[in-house]
Amino acid sequence: MAAAAAAAGPADPPSGPAAGARFFCTAGRGLEPFLMREVRVRLQATQVEYISGKVFFTTGSDLNMLKTLKSAERLFLLIKKQFPFNVSSVSKGKIFYEMQRFINDDPESWLDAISIWKNLLELDAKKKKLSQGDANPLKRKMGEHDSIIAKKLKAEQMQETQENRECQLEKPIEEETLERGDSLTEREKCEEELQKDVAKAGEILNRNDWTFRVSCRCSGAIAKTLSAQEVGRIIGIALMKQFGWKADLRNPNLEIFIHLNDIYSVMGIPVFRVSLASRAYIRTAGLRSTIAWAMASVAEIKAGAFVLDPMCGLGTILLEAAKEWPDVYYVGADVSDSQLQGACDNLKAAGLTGKIELLKVSVIELPLPSESVDIIISDIPFGKKFKLGKDIKSILQEMERVLHVGGTIVLLLSEDHRRRLQDCEGSGFPLNSKGSHSDEPGVEKCLILEGKTGISETVSSSFAANHQECLHKMPPFGSLVPVECYKVSLGKTDAFIYKYKKSSSSGL
Repeated sequence: MAAAAAAAGPADPPSGPAAGARFFCTAGRGLEPFLMREVRVRLQATQVEYISGKVFFTTGSDLNMLKTLKSAERLFLLIKKQFPFNVSSVSKGKIFYEMQRFINDDPESWLDAISIWKNLLELDAKKKKLSQGDANPLKRKMGEHDSIIAKKLKAEQMQETQENRECQLEKPIEEETLERGDSLTEREKCEEELQKDVAKAGEILNRNDWTFRVSCRCSGAIAKTLSAQEVGRIIGIALMKQFGWKADLRNPNLEIFIHLNDIYSVMGIPVFRVSLASRAYIRTAGLRSTIAWAMASVAEIKAGAFVLDPMCGLGTILLEAAKEWPDVYYVGADVSDSQLQGACDNLKAAGLTGKIELLKVSVIELPLPSESVDIIISDIPFGKKFKLGKDIKSILQEMERVLHVGGTIVLLLSEDHRRRLQDCEGSGFPLNSKGSHSDEPGVEKCLILEGKTGISETVSSSFAANHQECLHKMPPFGSLVPVECYKVSLGKTDAFIYKYKKSSSSGL
C-alpha cells in the first residue's frame, strides 16, 4: 500500500506531477545502474531504486523531460507495486480472488494514478498551445514596414536559391526534400499520437463509459499456473466491476500494464505509446540504442575531444554520442561499403552529416598518428554474420597505438572475445593472488566512485561485486588497463561493456 500511496501524488490538479509522481522504467538487464544515474541527473529524481529490469523513481518532471531518457526502454506511471502472488499451494480460485483484491482493496490509488496521468498530458498540451500562441501574435502584429522588409528578404533568398541551385551537386533537391519530409512525418506522427492521448485523457474522470485494455506479462511460477490472457481477463473483470469501465482491445482510452513474477507484482500506465529506445533520428537500426548510449556515457566524453569508432557499422554509437555531446570531433571507420552507406543515411536522417566524418579503412591499419585519439568506442563484431576470431588481438594493438596516454577505450565484447583476451600473453602487468591489478589503483578507485555517483545504497554493493568479478577475469592488454566492466543483455545473448585506460606509451 505504501507504493500505491507514493504513486497517487497530490489530489490538487493544478500542482499535478510537479509535486512529484512515482514512475518506473523498463531497462535491459545490466543497464539498471546507467538508468538510475540518468534519472537522478536528468530528472532530479528521488527515491530511486531498482529490481531486475526495472528502475523506480519519483520526479516532478514534465513529458518533455521524461522523453529525454536514453537508457530506458519504456516509461510507466506506477499504480501499485507489491509482493508476488502465492501460487505454490493455493487453488486457481484463491489466486483469482487475490488478484481481484489488487483492485478492490485500494481503488483510490488507481483513480489517483489516472488523475496524475491525465494532468501530465493536459499540462503538456497547455505548454504547446502557449508556445504556439507566443509565435502567432508576432505574425498578426507585424506592421506594414516589417512586411515590406520581410518581402524583400524573401525575394533575396529566392534569388540566392536560384543562383546556387546549379552548384548543389553533393545534395540534390530531391534528397533534401525527402530528408525534410521524413523528419516532418516523424514529428507529425508524434504530435498526432500525443493529441490522441490528450483527447482521451480529457474524457477520463468526467464520464463513466470510457474504455481500457490490459497488457500482461507473467514469468516464473505464476506463468506455469496462469497464462497472461487469464490474468488479463481477471484484472479486466475486476476493473469493470469496480469502476464501470468498458474493455476495448483495439482503441482504448487507457492501457493498464501488469507484470507478475516470483519477485514482485507491478501495475502501471504507459506514458508513451512508442518505446523510448526507438529513436526517431535513427533510420536504420544497428546496435541497440540504449547499449550504444551506455557505452558513450561510460567513456566520459568532454568537449573538444577526438572520438573514434574504428568499426562503426551503421554508426549507432557515434549518433548517440553526438546527440548527447555535440561539441566533439567524431570519426567513424569501417571496411564495408554497405555499412558505411547505412551510417551515411543515418547521419543524414539525424541531421549530423557535418558532425561525424566517415572513412573506409581497416581497423588494423588506421591512417592516424600514434597517440592522436582521446577516446575510442566500438562494438567488436561477433555472432554468425561477423567473426573476428584471433583478430581481436591485432585490433586492440592498433587501438592502443593511436590512443594517447591517459586516453579511454570502451568496447562491447562477447564472451568469446573476453576468453581470447584472457589468453593473450605478455600483458606486462603482474596480478595478485585474487587476480586484481595490484599496481593499478585506478581499478579500486573506479569501484569506490561507483558507489558515490548516484547509485542507491541498496544496489551499489551488488553491482560493485559484479564489476569486481568481471574485472578479475580480464587482465591488462599491453598498456590498456581495464577499469570498469558491465555485463549487459543483448536479448538472446549477453555481452560485456569494458572500459580501458592507457597507462603508458605502448612503444609500438
